[in-house]
Amino acid sequence: MTDKKTKYILAIDLGTSGPKSTIISTNGEVVDSEFMDVPLYLFPGGGAEQDPGDWWNAIMTTSKKVLAKNLVRASDIVAVSCTSQWSGTVAVDEHGNHLMNAIIWYDTRGAKYMKELTKGIINVEGFGLLKAIRWVWLTGAVPSPSGKDPFCHILYLKNEKPDVYRQAYKFLEPKDYLNLRFTGKFCASYDSIAMHWVTNNRDINNVFYGKKLIKWSTIDPDKLPELKKAIEICGPIKPEIADELGLSRDVVVGMGCPDLHSAALGSGAVRDYEGHIYIGTSSWLLCHVPFKKTDIFHNIASLPSSLPGRYLLANEQESAGKCLMFLRDNMFFPKDQVSQEHAPAGVYDRFNAAVAEVPPGSNKVIFTPWLYGERSPIENDTVRGGFLNVSLDTTRASLIRAVYEGVALNNRWLLGCVEGFIKRPMPYLNFIGGGANSDVWSQILADVLGRKIRQVKDPITANARGAAFLAAISLGYITVYGSAVSLRQMKSSMSKYGKESASATIFPRVVFPEPAEPKMMIPFGTIASFPWLRHSPYAGRGCSSLPASAAQVCRLPLRRLSVWMVL
Repeated sequence: MTDKKTKYILAIDLGTSGPKSTIISTNGEVVDSEFMDVPLYLFPGGGAEQDPGDWWNAIMTTSKKVLAKNLVRASDIVAVSCTSQWSGTVAVDEHGNHLMNAIIWYDTRGAKYMKELTKGIINVEGFGLLKAIRWVWLTGAVPSPSGKDPFCHILYLKNEKPDVYRQAYKFLEPKDYLNLRFTGKFCASYDSIAMHWVTNNRDINNVFYGKKLIKWSTIDPDKLPELKKAIEICGPIKPEIADELGLSRDVVVGMGCPDLHSAALGSGAVRDYEGHIYIGTSSWLLCHVPFKKTDIFHNIASLPSSLPGRYLLANEQESAGKCLMFLRDNMFFPKDQVSQEHAPAGVYDRFNAAVAEVPPGSNKVIFTPWLYGERSPIENDTVRGGFLNVSLDTTRASLIRAVYEGVALNNRWLLGCVEGFIKRPMPYLNFIGGGANSDVWSQILADVLGRKIRQVKDPITANARGAAFLAAISLGYITVYGSAVSLRQMKSSMSKYGKESASATIFPRVVFPEPAEPKMMIPFGTIASFPWLRHSPYAGRGCSSLPASAAQVCRLPLRRLSVWMVL
């Protein structure tokens, strides 16, 4: 049993694979957690959905399990705080019932409607120039051409599921849907609503729906939720939910925040320009900044943070840990007509051990991690991944290491764009997510990025810890910077991987040129347009995996206009 004076928060972290319910103290100590898988449904044409009922049932199941262990007194739990996958859409009626499956961040079905809405006489990256400038000026960025934003999800519903659109009382982000289930309140925070691209974010302390933006979006403004700051309280927990979980009816529910934002808090990187890298299903490299700025060509922007008066540099790479899951489920242990083999327990520990036995460079095998397109630092929902330079001598261990290195190389490309955005180097990066449990992946990242990598304690619960910190700040238990201090106190010695390894010489630092426009590429030329592949560490070392056509494309004197908008 824990200290009577310590207070706790039930933090809910809803990822794409499922929710994790975690009990965390107000100073960041993780007591225990429970996780449960939920199904993901993929449909032809780019559809990606999950059942919100599955989310809720899994949340209640995992919350009951972790609370039933009686590791803390129920009376000492003062709040519930949710974080979740970002850029999803749940259509709900006036009673809070979902009308269909949630459309999640993978979904691209609304792209064609967005492109039709945003095109102009003079187009830049598919956007009418004047519209793009105005959108960036007000919001900080533009809707994703891939169609993966709630803005595009709602357009898809409006055009292809008009009955759902008509019946919808509100469209909510996944995090805000969970708050609705806990409190009955239809509201969104400044940070969660950003991907709808209908809020004026110029004054970070006063975000509001822009009439012009809503008009351009063609979305009915009555179907958008009330806005609150992330550090506000959403409301008291529903009495029936408190009773079902065995919690006090005095428990409050914080506004919470999306996963990118909670990860930043949970990593301890809360000061301006302090960076963290996350490797889970997807990957990102973020930091807080004191300004609103946009790099439209690399899909990087500073958007409202969950912290008051701050912006968060936002970007995302679509597939990271998902690549290992693909390797596990589709190549090594598939359940199909050929094999019914089950992945062994501790399969990722086995992957780590295999990778450690392969020399840096993966015996010249290259893996491109774009299994579901890419978002940053280039927006392209059609580019695909693969293994290059595979030979008869290639082993499974080399393929696994190539995946680790491919994700790292993709992050090096992103790092160059991020450091250009903030106009300063990042001497170290706090490493969180499931990938941070791997010492060998930490070393690979340090070698490839040329930066110190600091493994944060309990890296897989960083999102939940960030959500708990946000609630603790809201209730006055800690300050913003106190959360970072608490984290450093928990981890007396962060593992630091520097550039000392001899393998760092395999991955030389290069200055990456602007990528050529993928639409100008012929097959393999699209792959060749990605700069880390053009300047791979195998250049001049007998790597012959790229065909002559790709090599020719790489030599074309293609240049792109690079514009920084500081607004």
